[in-house]
Amino acid sequence: MPKKTVNEIDVNGKRVLVRVDFNVPLDPETGAILDDSRIRASLPTLHLLLDRGASLVLCSHMGRPKGKVDDNLRLAPVARRLSDLIGRPVQMADAVIGDGVASQAEALSAGDILFLENLRFDSREEANDPEFAASLANLA
Repeated sequence: MPKKTVNEIDVNGKRVLVRVDFNVPLDPETGAILDDSRIRASLPTLHLLLDRGASLVLCSHMGRPKGKVDDNLRLAPVARRLSDLIGRPVQMADAVIGDGVASQAEALSAGDILFLENLRFDSREEANDPEFAASLANLA
């Protein structure tokens, strides 16, 4: 079976897990985003999915925290910038996976966006752990 592009799938009423590349440079003193071009590059795809009735669970990494939480690499500034650019609220999860994140994902309605915390805060992300991947997939 050939792979389908995002233009060919029916997402109406579905939660869609989207891996985005939001590994953007931050000012080390202020935490401000220095270049939002990677966020802007995702907007056509995100708008397409939202316009077709999907809710989105976004995941990305930032930096190399080696499986440890690093407050300087949290994705909240990225979520705020995405919200400004996309023109709708972006919920920020306080973790990568877990019961709380699953509850947030299940509560999404069409047009809602949930952004997971930095994937690299979980060491299983860089290890390509299949159970970790399954936990992410179960969110959508």
